[in-house]
Amino acid sequence: MKYRTNRRSFLIKAATAGAFAPLAVPTTFPSSERKTSFRLRFAVVSDGHFGQPDTNYVKFHQEMIRWLNGEHSGKGLDFVILNGDLIHDEPKHLPRLKNELSQLDMPFFAVKGNHDMVSPNLWSQAWGYEENHSFERDEYAFLLGSTSNERGEYLCANVDWLRSCLEKYSDKEAIFAFLHINQNGLTRHGISCPSVISVLEGASNLAAVFHGHDHDQDNVIYSNKLPYLFDGHLGGSWGTNYRGYRIVEVDLEGKMTSYQCNPDAFYVNSTQLGARS
Repeated sequence: MKYRTNRRSFLIKAATAGAFAPLAVPTTFPSSERKTSFRLRFAVVSDGHFGQPDTNYVKFHQEMIRWLNGEHSGKGLDFVILNGDLIHDEPKHLPRLKNELSQLDMPFFAVKGNHDMVSPNLWSQAWGYEENHSFERDEYAFLLGSTSNERGEYLCANVDWLRSCLEKYSDKEAIFAFLHINQNGLTRHGISCPSVISVLEGASNLAAVFHGHDHDQDNVIYSNKLPYLFDGHLGGSWGTNYRGYRIVEVDLEGKMTSYQCNPDAFYVNSTQLGARS
């Protein structure tokens, strides 16, 4: 297995070198230190809204970091996907958020949401990759697509970029897509993007699409046999009555399972991924 670099060490260096010092982008992954065996195990957490007034956003993030580090020291995590709305509107919150995230014991990747109101240049300076980014780990590929812009508008994902990535990774065992805003109007705050959905649902090895944005959704919704998964919220002022995260596991036989975690009650739901035929 390969690893693209130690993200935590680069975050620390970035914090000391300057607010938006670029990070080295992981391209390969290290051998897992998991205590139990999986081909792949990662977490998805959305909507931290770091900096939102009248919310205890620092405490929320510190608790989530503790929960995720606990997952890592237990069953292990290969990485974490932060699926949009990392900050709340103001770019000034980004340096402090990066400093908080440096406490994570595993690599992480950021997806741009509508409250991440920073320019494309500032985004790439902060995280080390563009708003539309993909990476691979062994037989699995991951697409991180922007669904907003500097003004916070709700946008359809870039269809040409999605199509190109799905073609590029067509020989992978499975692809996982992360788009902050739901694109097929499945939820109250989703939007309708038929061309995006056509491209996504036409990819036979796309295992699942993960969304944030809808803080009150922590479930799985199917459309043409493709699962669209939601994970509630980390922060913000509304949503499910708990703050949680989602886990995805691929066992040694390749069986893919995802479940939502409420740290007070553990499993909220569980679903099998793959086998769309």
